[in-house]
Amino acid sequence: MLMQGKQGLICGVANKRSIAHAIAKSLHREGAKLAFTYQGERLKKNVEEIASELGSSLLYNCDVSKDEDIKKLFEDVKKDMPYLDFLVHAIAFANKEDLEKNFHTTTRDGFKLAHDISAYSLIGMAREAMPLMQEKGGAIVTLTYYGSEKVVPGYNVMGVAKASLEASVRYLAADLGASNIRVNAISAGPINTLAARGISGFTKILEITPQKAPLRRNVEVDEVGDAGLFMCSPWSRGITGEVLYVDCGYNIVGM
Repeated sequence: MLMQGKQGLICGVANKRSIAHAIAKSLHREGAKLAFTYQGERLKKNVEEIASELGSSLLYNCDVSKDEDIKKLFEDVKKDMPYLDFLVHAIAFANKEDLEKNFHTTTRDGFKLAHDISAYSLIGMAREAMPLMQEKGGAIVTLTYYGSEKVVPGYNVMGVAKASLEASVRYLAADLGASNIRVNAISAGPINTLAARGISGFTKILEITPQKAPLRRNVEVDEVGDAGLFMCSPWSRGITGEVLYVDCGYNIVGM
């Protein structure tokens, strides 16, 4: 039970097919105590069901576009968990039209929104989580994608936002390292999640990856879940500021 006695917060579980759910399952399997966030009553039922199956009744409403919501979230968490060992940030959003049209048509408001939700929310959450991790140290893990480095058709403004997220990981790692708080990202290969289905041409990406990836297949969501477990656990205690690729090796291939 690698995570026995450890506890943390999972932010961004959408449904049972999400990467955040897979990470939560792996952490639960190894004995971690979990808490979850949701945004609004419409999503609460899904998250409530997932939390219950993973032995948790700790749910908190949070709109990460509002500083006051993030602050209140961690105030509420502190009442139930006086410390955090890990924080999983699996939050991203962009307007659908900004993913469907050419990148150069991205609106100013759409650009701001994608960066606010997908990148700045990590900074806001790390800032508020820091006091709950300072005494014992901790791990913060976020999710990114290869579209931050290379042009992936249909990923558009989300790719730019993920590049910002990855830079934020490095700067946060530098800031928080003195408090023994590690900050890392996982770059998963294409997985058929709710978020991924919002990318135009996603089915084609799923078809191409097994042809090019060294392992000749797409990654499975449970493999990403176990990678998340590793990055939250003491086994990765010497790793910070990194992007861990869990994509069957696709990112190493040039042609």
